[in-house]
Amino acid sequence: VMAKRPMALGPPVTLHLVGLGLHDVDDITLKGMKRVQAADTVFIETYTAFLAGTSHEALEAALGTEILPLDRVGVERGGNDLVERAKSEDVVLLVVGDPMAATTHADLILRAKDAGVAVDVTHAASIFSAAPGLVGLQHYKFGKTTTLVRPEDNWMPTSPFDALIENREHGLHTLVLLDIKADEGWCMPANQALEILLQLAEKTEQDWFDQDSQVGVISRAGSPEGTVVTGTVADLGSYDFGAPLHCVIVAGQMQHMEEEFWRSLHP
Repeated sequence: VMAKRPMALGPPVTLHLVGLGLHDVDDITLKGMKRVQAADTVFIETYTAFLAGTSHEALEAALGTEILPLDRVGVERGGNDLVERAKSEDVVLLVVGDPMAATTHADLILRAKDAGVAVDVTHAASIFSAAPGLVGLQHYKFGKTTTLVRPEDNWMPTSPFDALIENREHGLHTLVLLDIKADEGWCMPANQALEILLQLAEKTEQDWFDQDSQVGVISRAGSPEGTVVTGTVADLGSYDFGAPLHCVIVAGQMQHMEEEFWRSLHP
């Protein structure tokens, strides 16, 4: 009888990336909650998104611990500080949505591995998983996601529209994320996003995207007060979508069931 080889357990996991989910303090998973409660220090990344349905103070009260905010510099350039701290204590980095939806966090994991620090990820719902189903479109029929950035002075890059062009060529739907300036408390409203998309279509000479194009807008995904509306750009251009966060979906070729669900969301 051959003896079983002992399993290599590796170093203990001391750096945890925990997803907070979509909207408020109730969206964290039970596993994520346990990770937070066992941690010595808890940080939260505050620039790729934020929980629109709660405040920092309410989050601390719900999780029962102090939560230290980190901005982009704190995560990208200061990530080594997180790794160093995780060499001597259990550290949690809270991330709105799912931790692996941003490449910033993949980079942090690679730096941790290089330093011999073991990392685990506690996943949670994100706009990438929620948005397609909310408008009744098939997940596998989405192409590249794009992000619209806030125009500054005379600067309006056309590169965000490239994904829409490529996806259209393959009949795919497009998820359009909208710019956030967390330090200013500013989020791009969907109405402005639709205006920008029309301007980018004109600048790139893509006359297929116009006032008659089919778009959907999701507001406050994960909230009981969230809204999901579909229609033409003209239909939704002046629609009141309410408080942030918003995202836009540009529809590609729809199957019968997709089209039926999509039409049921018209205002």
